[in-house]
Amino acid sequence: MTLTLYPAIDLKDGACVRLQRGEMAAATLYAADPVVPARAFQDAGCRWLHVVDLNGAFAGRSVNATAVAAILAASRVPVQLGGGIRDLAAIEHWLTLGIARVILGSAAVKNPSLVRDAARAFPGRIAVGIDARDGLVATEGWAETSALTAEDLALRIQDAGIAAIIFTDIGRDGMLTGVNVSATAALAARLDVPVIASGGVAGVEDLTALTRAARGLEHGQIEGVIAGRALYDGRLDVATALAALDRRCADPA
Repeated sequence: MTLTLYPAIDLKDGACVRLQRGEMAAATLYAADPVVPARAFQDAGCRWLHVVDLNGAFAGRSVNATAVAAILAASRVPVQLGGGIRDLAAIEHWLTLGIARVILGSAAVKNPSLVRDAARAFPGRIAVGIDARDGLVATEGWAETSALTAEDLALRIQDAGIAAIIFTDIGRDGMLTGVNVSATAALAARLDVPVIASGGVAGVEDLTALTRAARGLEHGQIEGVIAGRALYDGRLDVATALAALDRRCADPA
């Protein structure tokens, strides 16, 4: 089985940016038109796109709808979307427009019944984003920190019928300091739903380490990894990343 590469397209004020540790003031602009990287990632062989409405995450409602719609119109591959989606009407709206999978983050903490209702209404099309700072779950665009640990929340919500859990180590996000492979693997080993790793990808070594960890799990599954800044800065190219995520070809050492 091959892990999935999810290239990140983070939207702020209609443009594609990358943040450092979720700080909106620390945004680096990579493309004024987010359709450009969306097409480039697809042309390079990516099978999914990971889109986040950063403004929406803070506002609690979709803000970059025009940019998301443009990405959808240009996409030949499935798109998963998170950021500011907080009710069933918004979920249904985006799924009807063509989003393949909606990511619920803050709602999993503040309105877990919404996650269960959405997963029941839209089987296989709801993921939960668990973003942790020092092990504790952050919400509202990472502006608030809850008392829940990432593992506690994952165990509490995994039976809702969700498609995947996206686990982000906030302290590493956008910092190129490496994926938290050990924490990701430990979380996946406790769960019956697939885990997608996020935060800190710096180069091919991270993907190789994640692939080895996935192969070594006796229980649980690491399904893929989200990468952003390393792809935009040229530290990692898509072809190399896809090869590193192929568990059939990974170095067994």
